Order: sequence, then structure tokens, then C-alpha cells
Amino acid sequence: MLARAFANALCNRLPRETLTVGLGATGRQYRQASTEVALKKTPLYEFHRAQGGKMVEFAGWSMPVQYKDSHINSHMHTRQHCSIFDVSHMLQTKVYGRDRVKFIESLIVGDIAELKDNQGTLSLFTNTKGGIMDDLIVTKTDQGYLYVVSNAGCADKDSAHMQARLQEFKAAGHDVDLEFMEEKYIGVFVLFKCPSMAQVLQKGVGDDLRKLTFMTSVLTPVFGIQGCRVTRCGYTGEDGVEISVPSGDVVSLTEKLLADSEVKLAGLGARDSLRLEAGLCLYGNDIDETTTPVEASLVWTIGKRRRQAQDFPGADIIVPQIKAKTQRKRVGLISTGPPVRQHTPVLSSDGRVIGEVTSGCPSPCLKQNVAMGYVEAGFSKVGTSIKVEVRKKAVPAVVSKMPFVPTKYYMGQ
Repeated sequence: MLARAFANALCNRLPRETLTVGLGATGRQYRQASTEVALKKTPLYEFHRAQGGKMVEFAGWSMPVQYKDSHINSHMHTRQHCSIFDVSHMLQTKVYGRDRVKFIESLIVGDIAELKDNQGTLSLFTNTKGGIMDDLIVTKTDQGYLYVVSNAGCADKDSAHMQARLQEFKAAGHDVDLEFMEEKYIGVFVLFKCPSMAQVLQKGVGDDLRKLTFMTSVLTPVFGIQGCRVTRCGYTGEDGVEISVPSGDVVSLTEKLLADSEVKLAGLGARDSLRLEAGLCLYGNDIDETTTPVEASLVWTIGKRRRQAQDFPGADIIVPQIKAKTQRKRVGLISTGPPVRQHTPVLSSDGRVIGEVTSGCPSPCLKQNVAMGYVEAGFSKVGTSIKVEVRKKAVPAVVSKMPFVPTKYYMGQ
């Protein structure tokens, strides 16, 4: 029963454009992405297919939603052992020039100037109305550039946004330039205290991974492959790394990592449920241009200096919200019974609609339904009893802290 409910919730969040061939667990039909010529393909596309990957459309790319293991088994393997996720569809950008920090700070809410060399931070592109255009990671490297990773689904929008600002900066006499990288990106996310990611990866790198803490980065050969950037972060709540590697070496590196018996491939399905258990947002579901960082409970991404200076896009709307509060807030929800999904109405005890679920699925780790969504601020306190409308029935739920499953990021010894 849990397996079917889990599949229902996951498949419901796959792009609607994938409907045509093959019955999904929700009763919808999903087009096998490998038959869609127009879809972009990562360097691991043929490798995914050879390994039994079920390919679906995601953000214009053909990506594996799962392999031979079930969603649940893949999810739990990541929590207990080690998994590889193909994230080579994401946009990688290098920002050069004396004014590179000033340039990127003109687009985002983060304080990049305060970062140490090879330290990164999660930040947000915002628009003049305070809405979130995308979330991204910016790393201040010691190589004379900023390393930026942003979402595949926003790649065209993000690149156009940065290029437009680049022209404005250059016209004003600033020294800055952009390079959109061709290297491809793979991520490894694992539970640290089992056979840990560090134990698996350490065999292939010369640098001591104990010195590489959460949100720090290093250029290093990986299993003999030159030109790799290893960043300790992750989208699952577990200790992990994301490896930027030249595209011609992606398959070779993946095969070398998979040579360890603790390592398996994992797809979009497991990645989605893992990030939800970790309380992490999915752009387009949980945050978008209609939500502000304050509404999304992402105030921590706004640097203190940036708040005081109010010099980022939408600051005149966002900063006052920090003190005055907002009418709605992103919260975690736990419920029993049938799982809640995106767009499920959230109700007060008297049946009034007070919000909407943005992501939801049965938690394989907790054996209960978890979700996140937006509710009226008066109902956002942890422990508040509310209801969710599932199949036209009001189901009891409670506002919960996030992450639902404790995170295990490596902060050093």
C-alpha cells in the first residue's frame, strides 16, 4: 500500500507534458522520454538506459525517474548507503572580472563578499516585485571567478537574466564577464555514518575530504580525471558532494564510483522524496516568482549587510516583510490516511480554505505523509491542528517543523 501511494505522489509531480505512453501509478499515462527526439540528453543518457533507467521528460531533458529498484528501495538505499544522481542538466556559470561580486550581488539576495575562498552559499535570484526567479548556489573560488549552479528548468531564463545585466554592467564601465560551462554535473548523496560518501570518494581523490566541510569546494582530480570540482553539499539532507566533471569523462567516473558495492544509481523519484523529507524546496512547486523569500521561510538566505543596504532586486518589498510579517507562510505538514499532493487545499478546523499544498508524498523513513505548502500566517505555528482536503474529504493534519528527517551535513570534526 505504501509503495503504491508513494508512486502516486511522485508521479503526480512529473511534468504533465509526459502524458502519452505507459500507465503511471496515478492512472495517468507517461510518455517514454527516449522516444521524444526534441528532448535534450545528458552525457549519461545511454548509460541510464543500459542500466534499466525509466526515462521521462523533466525540464526539457530526458531523465531517469527510477531504475530496476522501486522508489522506496532507492530512497532508503540513499539514506542508508550511497547513491548517484545525474544532475548534469543543471546550468553552470563562471563569473569573471574585478566587479564579479558586485555583479552577482546586483541579481541575488546573498552576501557573496563575506564568503571565504572556496566557500559557497544558497541564494535566490529575485525580481523587482520581490518574487523568487530561481534558487542557486554561488561559490567564491580561489581561481579568480565565481562558480554558479542554477536549475535546469530555469536555465534559459537565468542565462538571459544574467546576460542582460552583464550588458548593463559593461555599459557602465564595470569589469565582468560570463562563461556558461560545457562541463557536466553529477551528484553523489549518501548517509555519512554508514559506508560514508567520504569513504567511497576518498579512495579516488588526493585531498583529505575531512577538510572539505559543508558548502565548501575544491578543484581536484577524481579517480585520475583532471579538472573536477568537488563541492560538499546535497539536495537530500545527507552528507554528499556534487562533482563537476568534463563531459567526456562523466560515464567513466560514474562507472568507477559504481564499482563500490555500496553505490547505486538513483532517479528523480527518489531525489524528490528525499528532498521533501529534508524540507528543501523544488523551484516551480514550492517557490516561484509569486512567492517572496519571507513567505517561503527563506529569510536566512538574505545577508545581514544586504538587508541593511537594501540593494538587491525587490528589497523595498522583501525587507519590510521581515519585520511586518506576511499574510502567508511556507510550513511543513504531517497527516495520516491518503497522501496529500500538490494543489491539495489546506483547511481550518471549521472547513475554511487557508492555504494549499505545494509538495507532498508518503515518507518512506517516517511511514506517514509529509508535505509542505503555504497557509495563512495565523495557522503557521508548529503544532497547529488543521485539515487537508483529499478526495473531497477533510483529513486531519498538523503543522510540523522541517526538516522532517534530521539532516546530516558534514560541518567538520
